[in-house]
Amino acid sequence: MLFIANLSTGAFAIPAMEVVRALVAMSGLGSSLDVGAQELAVLTGIRLPRAIMAAGTGAGLALAGAVLQGLFRNPLADPGVIGISGGAAFGAAVAIVGLGYLPTGWRETLGGYALPATAFVFALITTLVVYRFGRAHGGSSVATMLLAGIGFNALALSGIGFLSFIASDEQLRNLAFWNLGSVGGATWNQLALSAVACVPAGIVLLRLAPPLDALALGFAEARHVGVDVIRLQRTVVVLSALMVGCLVASTGVIAFLGLIAPHIVRLAIGPAHSRLLPASALLGAALLLAADLAARTLFAPAELPVGILTTAAGAPFFLWLLLRSRREAFA
Repeated sequence: MLFIANLSTGAFAIPAMEVVRALVAMSGLGSSLDVGAQELAVLTGIRLPRAIMAAGTGAGLALAGAVLQGLFRNPLADPGVIGISGGAAFGAAVAIVGLGYLPTGWRETLGGYALPATAFVFALITTLVVYRFGRAHGGSSVATMLLAGIGFNALALSGIGFLSFIASDEQLRNLAFWNLGSVGGATWNQLALSAVACVPAGIVLLRLAPPLDALALGFAEARHVGVDVIRLQRTVVVLSALMVGCLVASTGVIAFLGLIAPHIVRLAIGPAHSRLLPASALLGAALLLAADLAARTLFAPAELPVGILTTAAGAPFFLWLLLRSRREAFA
């Protein structure tokens, strides 16, 4: 329903039944495409790639959050909180500003690939370093990990601030708007580029439910039942960084979604990763579709960057989690 609402709502309203008929026809199940040319152009050229990008980004961030929480064995782990999104944002900023200093030929050749590539590289570096900071005596130190994440987020903000200082006016506008997070610029080419990396990574991460369940019992217990813990750690770190880096490169920083969705699912159906991972992905997709719909309609005809809404909802949720963790620690 949210997906259909996203496709039908906007400055140019399209009745929901027309949207459904168009989708059925485009899927090859309907007999004819009974939609006007203008409606079809808006639907296929603007709203469909945007809705798919919102659903895919929400699902990817929530899935990455769920597997990282399983790896770190802490519900506060999130791609944004532990600095992965910040690292990817810095990498994307390097690409946005750095491309301007390259010769025109290089800029045209690298333009479509430089941003996701640098976002992934910096997301991966941040993930590995934060994880290394958090490891201690065969386990993980949550406090150290969170503090390292705060440090890397601050470092990334400082770097982005410097790049903003040296950027041209056009680069500065692109950088400022991109940092607020939005799926408004989604195109089919951008979707295809993200899907090449994120879909295989997501499928592999969904298949890690059994070893993550074993890891929840402890590192020694996981090894005892045959889990290659080191290989599991590397797989989760690399694939979640790849996914978050590509998504952040496409949409900008959309914070706290990877924290909220897995935690709500865990409260509703329990911690078993076989259900937690797919349910978190579905809820993440629904939440970002709802946030994008609200961002487009609350201040219409102006559009609010969706990252502002997710941060406004996620920050109080994160503080509530901290308070609850503190109460449980001193109970």
